Amino acid sequence: MRYNTEEKRLALPDYGRNIQNMVDYCTQIEDREERNRCAGSIINIMGNMFPHLRDVNDFKHILWDHLAIMSDFKLDVDYPYEILRKEDLYKRPPHLKYSNSRITYRHYGKIMERMIVKATELEDEEEKSVLIRLLANHMKKSFMTWNKDSVDDRKILKDLDELSGGHFVLNEESFHLTENKDVRNNVSNYKKTFVRKSSR
Repeated sequence: MRYNTEEKRLALPDYGRNIQNMVDYCTQIEDREERNRCAGSIINIMGNMFPHLRDVNDFKHILWDHLAIMSDFKLDVDYPYEILRKEDLYKRPPHLKYSNSRITYRHYGKIMERMIVKATELEDEEEKSVLIRLLANHMKKSFMTWNKDSVDDRKILKDLDELSGGHFVLNEESFHLTENKDVRNNVSNYKKTFVRKSSR
């Protein structure tokens, strides 16, 4: 009796010892046409083992890559896809660059800052006016989400002026934002919904 510990290490244990034995047998077949048929049969069996993954993009391509890996890239068949190369399998992925850009006001977030800059570039004055009002009200909601106290509209408009680089100089007499109590109710409802979804 032979134990698994005495057998060759499985390249992809998810497929099991029997599939690995099939792949090893396939690599030893001398006739290329028969070897191709054998490889196709193994691919079908491998696919049947994971039917729930059939909807995954490039599912067949992934199976052929796995077949090559299990054969230690020694299986010489007519692959229907360009398979993974052995040198790429163990190559470290490129280093990801993280954004080090500074956020002026963290409670507004970086995306809000970018949207304000985009708003300054709009040429349609009516469209720009609507967008500015939406951004300002969202800034107020963000401010009150992170700060329990009420906020003066002048603070929001001052921050909008600063973040826009002086493009949007507005005053509270001519530019009215959503009332604090209405913003607070919206924030409260949002938090309740978030907690309810998180507890599921």
